[in-house]
Amino acid sequence: MGERATAARKRRRNQAIFGAALAVLVIAGVAVVLVNQLKDDPKDTAAAASAGTVACSWTPADEATGGKVKDVGLPPTTVPNVGTSTLTFDTNLGAISATIDLAKAPCTGASFKHLAEKKFLDNTKCHRLVNEDTFKVLQCGDPFATGKGYRETDGTGGPSYTMVEENLPTDTTNPYPAGSIAMANTGQAGSTGSQFFIVSEDTQLSPNYTLLGTITTGLDIVKDVVKAGDDGAFDASAGGGHPKKELDIKTMTVS
Repeated sequence: MGERATAARKRRRNQAIFGAALAVLVIAGVAVVLVNQLKDDPKDTAAAASAGTVACSWTPADEATGGKVKDVGLPPTTVPNVGTSTLTFDTNLGAISATIDLAKAPCTGASFKHLAEKKFLDNTKCHRLVNEDTFKVLQCGDPFATGKGYRETDGTGGPSYTMVEENLPTDTTNPYPAGSIAMANTGQAGSTGSQFFIVSEDTQLSPNYTLLGTITTGLDIVKDVVKAGDDGAFDASAGGGHPKKELDIKTMTVS
């Protein structure tokens, strides 16, 4: 019995190590970064969790195929899953704040707290918007989308890890209502990074993107940026383009 238990543990450990695809570019799932990834052993993180907390698994990422990754280490593996957090962007157009329900998105909320502490998105810009009849969003979250104007590489950056999607919409009639903040991914499971999109009007998308929070202040700012239109840079691939009215994130905080 002891030998069988040892063999079983080895099999579980070996099964936790594998290669997978990662990308952090656009909502529609345009893959731009492929990495080897190492998943945490779930039994280790689960054992560490206690009442009022939950175990999170972070998949390390690198620049294996030329995509941009900003190394900020990994968030804690045990995080709160009760209460709320306040996410605030101080932008060139005014403050944008949102509430994160940690009971629904504890790991994504913990990731944003970690990124805020690392000043990950300070002095970055929202690099993409879509202004279609049933699809109106502003996308941000690339740590390398900085400086004056836009570049072709804007939208290809992310942190040194990805995470599993959580709090996926259950309302099929209005999965992403106006004021939602949701996480962009490649369409592949476990590809959520730092890029997110703010929904300016009720938007129809497949329910594959983590609902992070709800805007409480500054939705009017986002609506104005979306209404100003885009340059069509992504029309041929994911849709939309760079915002004509630039929104710069001066600082991001989570409290």
